[in-house]
Amino acid sequence: MGWATRFLAAVCFFAAGVVFAPDVLLGARSGSGGGAATAAKVAHLLCFATSWGAALWATFIGGIIMFKNLPRHQFGNLQARMFPAYFMLISVCAAVSVAAFAYLHPWKAASTVERYQLGFLLAALGFDLSNLLVFTPMTIEMMKKRHKIERDLSIGEEVGWSKNVQVAKNNPTLAAMNKKFGMIHGLSSLANIMAFGSLAMHSWYLASKLEM
Repeated sequence: MGWATRFLAAVCFFAAGVVFAPDVLLGARSGSGGGAATAAKVAHLLCFATSWGAALWATFIGGIIMFKNLPRHQFGNLQARMFPAYFMLISVCAAVSVAAFAYLHPWKAASTVERYQLGFLLAALGFDLSNLLVFTPMTIEMMKKRHKIERDLSIGEEVGWSKNVQVAKNNPTLAAMNKKFGMIHGLSSLANIMAFGSLAMHSWYLASKLEM
């Protein structure tokens, strides 16, 4: 995913430029009803909705269903393929949302509420990037090492954790690997939840702007 990482880096640098120097990069806005402002609103809304929906599905629905129905090693290998793409998607969306919101609400002219909202969006981007670039690669590497240990012990093709927990009681190597994996996976999950929570805070702001 080298090309995707380079594209994400470019988007993030562009977002940072819009945050700190919107007039230099994009020029002065012609007004809140201008075409550029409308395009920024559409980009922000679509990217926010994509991030929110993808995080909701991957965190609370899809992952749980797969874990409960797939053999554990098959589930892990699928997650190892899916999660880099997932975090790449929501990182790009978060970067676009930051850039669009910063364009619509330049820092110097933004209200306190708008500055807080930009902070929430930046937090979501930071947590997503930490998962994409740090925690997910570490989790996948640790998972592969644990899979090798489990294959040597003839476990891992069952659904659920029962055999792993039982064997680990009498196998210090597996128990230690479980502990390391649990720590890294826990940090990844925490970052994912924090990003989701930051988007949840922003959803309240967006809802307050709707007229229905």
